[in-house]
Amino acid sequence: MNSDIAIKVENVSKTFRIPHEKISSLRGAFVSMFRKNSFEEFQALDNVSFEVKKGEFFGIIGRNGSGKSTLLKILAGIYQADKGKVHVNGLISPFLELGIGFNPELSGRDNIYLNATVLGMAKKQIDQKFNDIVAFSELERFIDQKLKNYSSGMQVRLAFSVAIHANREILLMDEVLAVGDSNFQGKCLEEFNKYRDIGKTVILVSHDIATIQRYCDRAMLMRNGKIVKIGKAEEVGDAYVYENMSDEEKRIDENKKQNLIQAEENLKKLKGRELEAEKKRIKLEKAKQEEERKSKVAEITKVEFLDKDGKIKNVFKSGEELRVMIEYNFLKMCQKPNFGILIEDSFGLKLFASNTKLTKTGLDVVYGGEVICVTFCIDNYFIAGMYSVSPAVVSNSDAIIDWRNDYAKFEIMSKWNSGSIVNFKHIIRIEKR
Repeated sequence: MNSDIAIKVENVSKTFRIPHEKISSLRGAFVSMFRKNSFEEFQALDNVSFEVKKGEFFGIIGRNGSGKSTLLKILAGIYQADKGKVHVNGLISPFLELGIGFNPELSGRDNIYLNATVLGMAKKQIDQKFNDIVAFSELERFIDQKLKNYSSGMQVRLAFSVAIHANREILLMDEVLAVGDSNFQGKCLEEFNKYRDIGKTVILVSHDIATIQRYCDRAMLMRNGKIVKIGKAEEVGDAYVYENMSDEEKRIDENKKQNLIQAEENLKKLKGRELEAEKKRIKLEKAKQEEERKSKVAEITKVEFLDKDGKIKNVFKSGEELRVMIEYNFLKMCQKPNFGILIEDSFGLKLFASNTKLTKTGLDVVYGGEVICVTFCIDNYFIAGMYSVSPAVVSNSDAIIDWRNDYAKFEIMSKWNSGSIVNFKHIIRIEKR
């Protein structure tokens, strides 16, 4: 293997056998000895190959079940690959899961010695670094308490502190920032910078795309045990966002189909008087709507969300152009109608509102029988979340013609995580005076 390569993975595959029947008693175990058990095979990794250079920060991202954690455990030697080879050029310090290598019945002090010993440190080395490990974890007051009395955040601080003081060339980190307060997360990130400065290799698994793109030189996107993309962290992070958007679109479409199927099934279940009563209710509701429709000047018939190319979708990336297309069916003549929308977040906070009167883009007159499509083109800088649109049309005297509250919803996916409501496009300039 090239001396510049820290880790080389060649055609690695890993399959788990998942039993269909859970055995929870001695009797169950005894009975199962005399019958054939059924298993389901789950391929966690499928012919995975990649290289990590020495001194490189390499990120691994992907949805739950994509094979990220299984891959890191193979790199750490916890799992054995079914096929393929892993070449490691240097000593590894793994920080993979909360509690690995820890004994909850022992004190924090004893667990430092236990875990550091597992990582290959001699007692003399642990003695020399003990105070630094405790100081970094900020657990001086609790170091002699049993680990089982620690919170999850305290445990992760202790485990991370041992891992980074093990003086290994390669550090494996699995969701290290998923637990712990913001101050400790900041310390972890500062430590990453120190690792970069001294040329150590870090493989970081995280769902936080911003962290991957900020600290990693390259990244790898995984899905269903396979590599989807390897390249610059910025490009791989963007690919992950778009992958999630596509998955969410499919989920929304599937939910719509299932809701329709469920409504039809519910109607089929009704019989006799219940069925007749439901049919009568539907008929009366339609008649009521038709009566209301006759007295209306116009009604909102459709809302669709489009991207800049005119493709219908429900999930957008922050910073991507969002087009809200609203269809109005006019039943009577209306002079100078004013078309508008309101966008709110999931908490009901009003984030955006506009109308054609404000922008001076309205029509002088619309006649009965005409269908008007109004499209609001928005440079959206919303953070990740679900948003609702309330469309409206009012008369020239501001009387409401039609208004649909929370009529349609769209979702935003974003790597921006500042705690703000929106992510305005911006730059930051720094200069010394």
